[in-house]
Amino acid sequence: MKYCLLAFLLAVVVVIGACCEQPQSVQKPQVSSVPEKELAKESEQDAPLLLEDEPLLLLDDDEGSQGADGPEADNSRCFVCHVNYMEEDIAVVHARANMGCANCHGESDEHIADESWASGGNGTAPDTMFPKPDINPFCMSCHTKEKIDKVQHRPLFMNMEKMVCTDCHGQHRITTPRKCKWK
Repeated sequence: MKYCLLAFLLAVVVVIGACCEQPQSVQKPQVSSVPEKELAKESEQDAPLLLEDEPLLLLDDDEGSQGADGPEADNSRCFVCHVNYMEEDIAVVHARANMGCANCHGESDEHIADESWASGGNGTAPDTMFPKPDINPFCMSCHTKEKIDKVQHRPLFMNMEKMVCTDCHGQHRITTPRKCKWK
């Protein structure tokens, strides 16, 4: 009987304790010396790159992919192998005018897909290549004699058989010797 009374009292205390509202302990938030806006910026920088994000272009700068007159040409397919042209004068100037590699050399899909040159095989040439005698006529199909500065270009016009546009305007040729022959 004694134990029954003790068990009964213990049960009453438990029930009353469970029914009463317990005050919740209030913790003050941790105070940081870094402003909330800076914390948000830091977390954005550490955020992973998501598939929905816009891909970065190789010629992007602070202005985005807009040149002075509009969008820039996307030469990323070519720059995978020809990274030296990312900063080459003619390629950069033309890309900013939305004239890409394909405008002069064709789409060159077979050239881009052919990796046989890496193992010493005969690679596929771009759709259009320019031997030295063809460089000036091709450049001048867009940059006509009437449009370009005649005083500045007088040496070229006087020696068209010996000088080409790329003698002064960039080094738009591959300087390392090719070990393979084009197919």
